[in-house]
Amino acid sequence: MTAATLLRPATPATAPARRRRPRPQVGSYVTMILATIVLGAPLLWMALASLKAPDELYTLPLQWFPAQPDLDNYAQAAGAIPLGRLLVNSIGLTIVGAGLKVALGLCCAYALVFLDFPFRKLVFGLVIATLMIPPQITIIPNYTLVASLGWLNTYQGILVPGLASAFGTFLFRQHFLTLPRSVLEAAELDGAGHWRKLWRFVVPMSTPTLAAVALVSVVTEWNDYLWPFLVVDDPSKMTLPVGLTLLQNTDGMTNWGVLLAATVVVTLPILLVFLVLQRRLVAGLTAGAVTG
Repeated sequence: MTAATLLRPATPATAPARRRRPRPQVGSYVTMILATIVLGAPLLWMALASLKAPDELYTLPLQWFPAQPDLDNYAQAAGAIPLGRLLVNSIGLTIVGAGLKVALGLCCAYALVFLDFPFRKLVFGLVIATLMIPPQITIIPNYTLVASLGWLNTYQGILVPGLASAFGTFLFRQHFLTLPRSVLEAAELDGAGHWRKLWRFVVPMSTPTLAAVALVSVVTEWNDYLWPFLVVDDPSKMTLPVGLTLLQNTDGMTNWGVLLAATVVVTLPILLVFLVLQRRLVAGLTAGAVTG
C-alpha cells in the first residue's frame, strides 16, 4: 500500500436515496371539492329549508339559513299522513327484503361455486343474463301474478317479486372463487356439511363482500318506489317514498316546507347508513373483481 493511498481522505458512504413524496395533485382536490359541492348543496338546502317558515322559502335574495329554525313542517307532515307508520313499514320491509336477498344470493353463489352439478356454467350465464333485462319489463307479469294470488295491499306482495338478486349472486360467486379451497377441504374432512361450511367458514371469510351486497340491497329496498306504488293503495301498508306522493296529493304542490320535511325523513336514514358503510362497499366491490 503506497503512502498516497494512506493519506487519501476516506470518502463518506453514499447516503441512501430519499424517496420523493408524491406532490399533491391540485386538480384532483379541486375536482373533488366541486363534486362535493354539487352533490351536497341540494341536500343541505333541503335540510335547511325544511326548518323554514313558508314565507322564508320565497324571499329574495336567497337565504340559506332559517331565521328561526322550527319543526312545525315536520309536525304538519306527520299530521297529514301517517309518517310514523310509513317509517316503520319502510324499516321492516328494508330489513326483511335485504336480508332475504343476501341469504338467497349467498346460497345460490355457494351452489354455483362449490357444488358439482350439470350445466352449472349455463345456470350462471342465465343469472348474468337477467342483469340485462330492464326491471320495467317484468312489472306487468309480476302484477298479474300478485293480483291472482290476492297479494295486493299486502307486505308479501311488495317483497316477494323482488327477492331474487342477480347482482348479489354474481358478486358472491366472484368472491367465492378467490377463497382458499384448503380450508373448505379441511372442514369437509372434519365432517362439515355444505350448510356448516357456508355459515361457519365461507361467510366469515366474505365479510367485505357481504357488507357490500347488504348495503346495495338496503339502498335498493329503501328507495323502491314504482312497485310499492302499483301494488299498495292502503296508507297503512305504504312505504316512505310512496308516502311522499300521498302527501303531495293531500297538500298539493304549494306547501314546499312540509314536502321537504317529509323528504328529509325519507333521505336521512339511508344517507347515514351509506356514509357509515361506504368503505365496506368499496372493499366488497373490489374483492369480487376477479375472473373465473
